[in-house]
Amino acid sequence: MTTSDPEGGSTPPPVPASPPPASGRRFNLNRNAAALAMVVAALSVGAGALATPLGEHWMKALLDEPTCPGEACEGKSPEKQGCGEDARTFKPDANNPALLQIRYSEDCGAVWARIQRGSPGDQVTVKVAGGTTRTAEIEYGEDKFTNMIATPDGEFQVTACAVPKAGGASTYGTYCVEANEATAWR
Repeated sequence: MTTSDPEGGSTPPPVPASPPPASGRRFNLNRNAAALAMVVAALSVGAGALATPLGEHWMKALLDEPTCPGEACEGKSPEKQGCGEDARTFKPDANNPALLQIRYSEDCGAVWARIQRGSPGDQVTVKVAGGTTRTAEIEYGEDKFTNMIATPDGEFQVTACAVPKAGGASTYGTYCVEANEATAWR
């Protein structure tokens, strides 16, 4: 349909105006704002998680670097520092009444000892020749590990002992093992 204008010409019919923005457009803005808020919240939670020991452990695994190499590991927990992941173990199979073991992490540059078959009150000790001694006591259950001792670069000698509590439930006597950097670690 055409219309005529006052000057005698014809003009096309008017095109209807677009409808005003519907509430659906505002809904999309609300949805986008909600999505943005969720992303910000997730990033905040993620950043907070990285600030925890577990987050530190995850970062170590991602970066494949120890969280405390060498002297920085001295006196720290091998579990919390992520040093147990690459650790190798020396545990004599024969005549080892307490299932005593020495753990060595080359990446962390540290050793620690663990007793697996003890009783509350029993102790496990580890000593690096010319260095520190660490002791831990079983509080409950049957196992316990010491904190770490940094090993010197190159050669080292380490001694670990399981020491039963006097009058305690364990039936073995003090039992010790020795290892060094050349030991057949598994």
